[in-house]
Amino acid sequence: MIHKRHRPFNTRDTYPEQKLDNDLAQAVVARGTTIFLRGQCPQEIETSKNILSHDPVEQTHKVMQNIRQLIEECGGTMEHLCKVVVYLTDVRHREAVYRTMGEYIRGVHPVSTGVVVTALARPEWLVEIDATAVIPD
Repeated sequence: MIHKRHRPFNTRDTYPEQKLDNDLAQAVVARGTTIFLRGQCPQEIETSKNILSHDPVEQTHKVMQNIRQLIEECGGTMEHLCKVVVYLTDVRHREAVYRTMGEYIRGVHPVSTGVVVTALARPEWLVEIDATAVIPD
């Protein structure tokens, strides 16, 4: 692994009742060039237009695709992802959002924080994720 992932785990072990499968870690030790991404939402990066879906899975796919695209544009890869903060407007979407996010972070083990909020910047958004990546020296 590029960065030291301290105490890696999978959410299927810590939340067995929720049928999740996310590779996460308790801490990440990284050195290099840090990429701070603004919170990514289910919209097109180039146009800021929302995707035409109110499905949490489809929205999460778009959010994670945006994160991957921006990290790659900055010269990194998803393996450089160190931290995500997931904002949800409805706790009932948690499993669907985290399962979908897990497809993009398999084997990466970033640290993760999840927060349920009253609303996001646009009422149709169900999920927003901000991310931090570090390109190693």
